[in-house]
Amino acid sequence: MPVDSKFPIESYETLLLAYDSGIPEQIDVAQKVLIKSVEGFAKDISEKYLDPPHTTDFGIMFLPVESLYAEVLRHPGLFETLQRTYRITVTGPTTLSALLNSLQMGFRTLAVQKRSSEVWKVLGAVKAEFETFSMYLKRVRKQLDTATGTLDKLQTTRTNQITRKLRDVETLEGVESSDVLSLSSETEEMPSDLEEEPPEDE
Repeated sequence: MPVDSKFPIESYETLLLAYDSGIPEQIDVAQKVLIKSVEGFAKDISEKYLDPPHTTDFGIMFLPVESLYAEVLRHPGLFETLQRTYRITVTGPTTLSALLNSLQMGFRTLAVQKRSSEVWKVLGAVKAEFETFSMYLKRVRKQLDTATGTLDKLQTTRTNQITRKLRDVETLEGVESSDVLSLSSETEEMPSDLEEEPPEDE
C-alpha cells in the first residue's frame, strides 16, 4: 500500500503569513495555492505509486503537521475530490495510526474470508470422496453378508444332510478303511511315548 509524506512548506508558510496579516484577499489566494499544491501531490502519488494488482488501488498522503492537515479538512469537498479523482486519502499525525490499524484489520478479514473459501472447497471435496467411499463400503459389506449367508446355509443344511446319511453307515476299522479310501497300506507305528506301559507290580 503506497504511503507518501508531503509537506508543501512554502504554500503553508504563505498561508500562515496571510492569516497573520488578517487580509481576506491574501488569505483566499494563499488557500487556493495550498489546495492546488495538495492536489498536485495527490496526482503525483497516484501516477507514480499506484499499480494494481501489485499495489492497492489507493494510496495515503501523510501531512506531518496537524494544523496543515486541519487546513485541508477545512475546505469542503477537497478530501472527497482527492479520493474520487486520484484515489488518495489524506491523513495527519493523529489519524495515520488509526487508519493503518483499520486497514490492517480489513486486510486480515479479507485473508480469513479467502482462506475460509479454500477450506470450504477442501471440505466439499472430502465430502464427495467420502460419499464414494461409503458407496463402495456398502457394496463390500453386501458381498460379505452374501458370502456369510452362503457359508451358514452350507454349514447348517449340507452338513446336517451328510451327517444323517452317514449316521447308519457301519464304521470300518484298520486296513479295511484305508483300502476303501485308497490310503497308504503302510501302518504308521505309534510313537513309543504313546504306547501303553504295563502296570507295575505292586
